[in-house]
Parts: sequence; C-alpha cells; structure tokens
Amino acid sequence: MDTGKLSETASAETSSTETAVGDQPPRRAGAATDRQEGTGPDRRPRDQARLIFASFMMLFVELALIRWVTANNVYVTRATNFVLLASFLGIGIGFLNARTGRDYLRWTPLALLALVSFVLTFPVILASLSGPHPLQGLRGAPALPQPVSLGILFLLITAVMAGLGQAVARIFILFQPLSAYRLDIIGSIAGIAVFSLLSFMDLPPAGWGVIAGAGLVVLLAPRIRWWQLVAIGGAVTLLILESAAPNQQWSPYNKLSVQQSGGKTPALYVSANNVPYQAARSLAVMHVQKPFYFYPYRHVTRSSLHNVLVIGAGTGNDVAVALSEGAQHVDAVEIDPLLPKIGAAHPNHPYQNPRLTVHIADGREYLQNTHKKYNLIVFALPDSLSALAGQSALRLESYLLTEQSVAAAKSRLAPGGTFAMYNYYAPFLFSRYATTIEQAFHRTPCAEVGPPLGGRRLSVLTIRPAGPVPNCTAYWRGAAVAPATDNHPFPYLPNATLPGSYLLMLGLILLGSALLVRVAGGSFSRMRGYLDLAFMGAAFMLLETKNVVQFALLFGATWFVNALVFAGVLVAVYLAVETARWVRLPRPAVLYAALIAALALAWLVPQESLLDLPMAARFLAASALAFAPVYLANLVFAQRFSGVDTSNTAFAANLLGAMVGGTLEYIALITGYHFLLILIGVLYGLAFVTGRRLQRA
Repeated sequence: MDTGKLSETASAETSSTETAVGDQPPRRAGAATDRQEGTGPDRRPRDQARLIFASFMMLFVELALIRWVTANNVYVTRATNFVLLASFLGIGIGFLNARTGRDYLRWTPLALLALVSFVLTFPVILASLSGPHPLQGLRGAPALPQPVSLGILFLLITAVMAGLGQAVARIFILFQPLSAYRLDIIGSIAGIAVFSLLSFMDLPPAGWGVIAGAGLVVLLAPRIRWWQLVAIGGAVTLLILESAAPNQQWSPYNKLSVQQSGGKTPALYVSANNVPYQAARSLAVMHVQKPFYFYPYRHVTRSSLHNVLVIGAGTGNDVAVALSEGAQHVDAVEIDPLLPKIGAAHPNHPYQNPRLTVHIADGREYLQNTHKKYNLIVFALPDSLSALAGQSALRLESYLLTEQSVAAAKSRLAPGGTFAMYNYYAPFLFSRYATTIEQAFHRTPCAEVGPPLGGRRLSVLTIRPAGPVPNCTAYWRGAAVAPATDNHPFPYLPNATLPGSYLLMLGLILLGSALLVRVAGGSFSRMRGYLDLAFMGAAFMLLETKNVVQFALLFGATWFVNALVFAGVLVAVYLAVETARWVRLPRPAVLYAALIAALALAWLVPQESLLDLPMAARFLAASALAFAPVYLANLVFAQRFSGVDTSNTAFAANLLGAMVGGTLEYIALITGYHFLLILIGVLYGLAFVTGRRLQRA
C-alpha cells in the first residue's frame, strides 16, 4: 500500500501560535501606553523560559491529540480537521480568560484524564468492510452514534486546550508584544521539532503522554494539588497501557495492529487506525483466494520484466508476485516505514530477496524524481485510509491518483512497457480511474473485474501505450467520469461538491463553538473592535493550507515534508516579527498591496511548472512563492497588533477567525485548491477595509 496527512506530525495546527504576530498586551489602569506594561523585552529569563515552555506544550499537545485521537476513532478519520478546530476553539477561549477569575488550567488534568478515558473506552473500530454493523466499539460492543462520539470529543479537546491556552496567555500578557511573540514562536518551533523527532523514532503514545504529563506538572507548579497529580498520572498510565498492547506498533502515520495465523493458509493481518488494512498471504493462497494480483502478468512475458515498479508495496504481496513472475529487479515504493519491516514476516519473504530494492517514499514524489524506465508499473491497492491531518479531504495517496500522476507513470515506461492499477473500487471510482487512464494514454484500458466486497468490486485496469493489451478479454466500456487532478485531488469525491454530511458537521461545529465562546469566554462585543484580525486569521489559515498541499504535491505527502513546511511557516513568522521589532514598517496600504501582489504571483505561476524543475530549483521556487505571502501577512499582523488595547482578546479573535478559515478549507472540494488564493485575497481585502473603518471609529 502507498500509505503514509498529519502524518500528523505537522499540520495547520501551528496556526494557533503564529498567525497573530505583534499582539499588544492589554493596558493596565494608569498605564500611558501598552509598551509600558511589564518590564519590556528584557524581563527575567525565568519568565521568558516559562513562555517558551508553555507555547511548546500547547503546540505539542495539539499535535499529539490530532495524531492519537484520529488513530482510535474512525469517525475522526473522516472529519480530518475536527481535532484542529476544537483546538483552535479551546486556545481562543483560554486567551479570552487570560485575566478573568476562571481558572481553566486548574482543571486541565481532569479534562485530559476524561479525554483519554473516553477515547480508550469508546473507540470506533471498522470491524469489517461489509455487513449491517461494520462499526464497533470495545470488545465488539456497538459503536456510539457519530454525533454523540464527535460531540463529546469536541468538548473534551476544547477543555484540554482551553487550559493550555490560558497558561500561555497569562504569561504572554506580561511581555511587550513582539518580544512575547518571538518567544512564543521559539516554543512553537520546539514543539514541532520534538514531535517530529518522536515520529521519526516511531514512539507510541506513552512517549507523548509522559512529555505532556510532565509538562502539565511544570505548568501547574508550585501550586499543584494531589488530585491533579493523580489525574495526570492516570492519563499517562492509560497511555502506557495502550502502548503496551501486544502486536501493536506506531509508525509516523498509523497505529498498526498485527496478527499472524499459521496452518495450511498462513497469513499476516494488519489493521491501521482501527481499520482492516492488509493481509500478507503466501503465493499459493493468493493464487486461490486473491488471483487478481496475477492479472497484470497475463499481459506481459516473463522475459520482458527487466525492471518492475510497485507503488504501494505494503507488507509484500505485490512484490512477492512480481518476483515469482520472473521480474529481474523490483523497486518497491512504500511511504510507511514500518510496513516493509512487518512484511519481513511475509510467508514468502519477498523483502529478503536480493532482486528487490525498497524505497521509503511518497509514490507520486518517486515518479516525479526517478529517471529509471520500467517494463511494468503497478499501482498496488494504493488506499492509505489516512488523511493529511487538518487539511480538508486530502489523503496521503490523493496526488498519486490524479490524471497528472498517471501521465507521469506513462513517461516512466520503457518501450513496450505496461501500466496496471488495481483495488476494490466503488462503481464511480472504477469509471473515474478508467477515464483517467484513457485520457493519459489515449487508449481504452483492459478491464478485469472480480468479486464484490462491501459495495465495491475488485477491478484491475491495464494499459499499454505501444498498442492493444495482449490477451485482454474485456475492455472498459463505462460512462466517463472526470479524473481527479493536481488542483482538485479528490478521487473519492463523486462530484465537485460539498457533501451534505460535511455541511451539517461544519454548521454544528460553528454553532456549538459560538455557544461555547459565549458561555466560557464572555461577550462577543469584546472582540468587536478586532473583526479585521478575525479576517486575517481566516485568511492565514487558508494560506497555510494552500502551502501544505502544494508542498505535498511537489515533494511528497510525507510527515517529514509536512514538518518542514510548518517549520518554514514559523521561520517566516519569526523573520516578520524581527523585522517589525527593528524596522519602521510602511503604512498598512503598502503592506497590503505587497501581500496581494505576492498572492497574485502565486496565482499566475502554475504549480505544475515547478514539477519540471530540478529538485534544488523546485525547492527554492516553491519556498519563494509559498513563504513570501506568509512573511508579508505577518508584517500586516505585526503592524495591526502594535496598536491593540487588549492583546489576549485580539489574539482570541484571530484564533477564532482561523477556526472559521478551517471550515472554509472545504470550499476546495468544489473549486480546487488554486481557488483558495482568490479567497485568501478577498479575506485580506476585507481585513484591510474593516481595519480602516475601525481605525476611523
């Protein structure tokens, strides 16, 4: 499988700390200006360390929750930025209460214990791909209804992040604005770095829990109570027990559970994030039970298979078949580093074969960068079941299944080469991929259809650019369905529309969030003077999303690329903060004009043109187009925040605006991602107009 969104190591969650640069602390009674509050940028090193650490904790816990909750609840897998939106809401509420008598941090240990207990007691598991009740809970019990499960999760995540947000806000307001943001960004970068390191080490939730628990103890010290220690210890203990579950491993992308059966039909069964995923079977068993693995080899000769490329190698079925069919050399591409390791126990041991080379990489990225030619290229069941965390509906294999990707595969075929792809497809998906192949190769593919499974049907599509497919008994004759493209990489979406279930979910989230802000954060009138900051937050969230998906296309949808993107965003923010601290900025109209010009340039440069560049030039061009608007946007933030009266309220308005931006991401399901640049420009235009009106008022 080509598995591997946020993957969770880095995602739009970093916006919670970097989107509002230059925020001003609220004025105290008798203070002449905001800059007189506190002792300025040279406050005690202890306070600086506290702010860095609190920011680190807030981002680290947010990343861990996105990664962990998604792995245990199938509902959340289908609502990809659900945890992110709850986190934004909680942090916003925490900042609104930076100076109130409400102490949300005090209750954070209990909220964390309740969240961990609920997720582990009421998981949502896809027990089977067919049947009347495919979703189950613990030990075969019925799963909670989706609205109940998601509703409780949303409240608990919000509660946890509200306490952590308040911990940051209370220290944040002690500093002058740009100094505070400088320290906040340093803490955020540290959060990304540490979580990325843990992902690289394949550390299970016990590691995340120990760090989060210890950090919470530090934030509560020196007034920590015994019951808070008990709650923290309970949450960490539950995570340790989960991590000690037998036959379970955590990769940077998936919680992988492995079961091995022996006897006459040995197999290795793997589930990912509570979903049945792969079954590594012997060649003899596959000949009887899964003959589709051998279908592409009906159309080639053994003597022609000098080089074979398998994208989505997984635990080894596809490469075992390729080797058994006479391939002289096989390149196996797999994005999840643990799957080939698990595949070492495959009954036929393909990963020990000297004719095999393993590449841990994104499938689309490998196609773009390799210069080898192949006699056979196979897209082998590329369905990761995973999304880029926090990024609308983009899945890890989405860019592998676009029209441009199939064209790239065609360009990597040797003379007389063959391309094949297979999976269990829904009817519209089968027609979509057949149409995609037909448009890329200008020939009708050979179509071999097998038995159904849960509303899907096993299908193999084979094509040969040099002529008709040899030994083909049936060609595709269905109705054309528009292919997925690099701009609209949503192959699993039947039409370019926003599904009703998404609209309902997003509407309920926004309605519930408004109620929670009113109850737990106070009157909305407090944020009325910062409406322009809310527009900025929404725009920046979309800008960040656009950058993430663009880098996923150009360099692969891997956790490492995501981490680099968000680290790059934070570095751009840091540079904007330093610029605002030491340089006199031009008037707002000039900064906004420069920002709109940078967005226009990103719109005019086709992203597919960057794919043709060498790697170094591609990286430089992509970074310039992506991070120039980020830098300019944060100069706008810095200038605006230099004049606010209450920094915590202004920052909360920005965060809640970013939350709205998180819901606007789903417009890409209709328009494609390129259109987001127009929406970003409109939102910044509204921020400019609103800011001028507020200034005059």
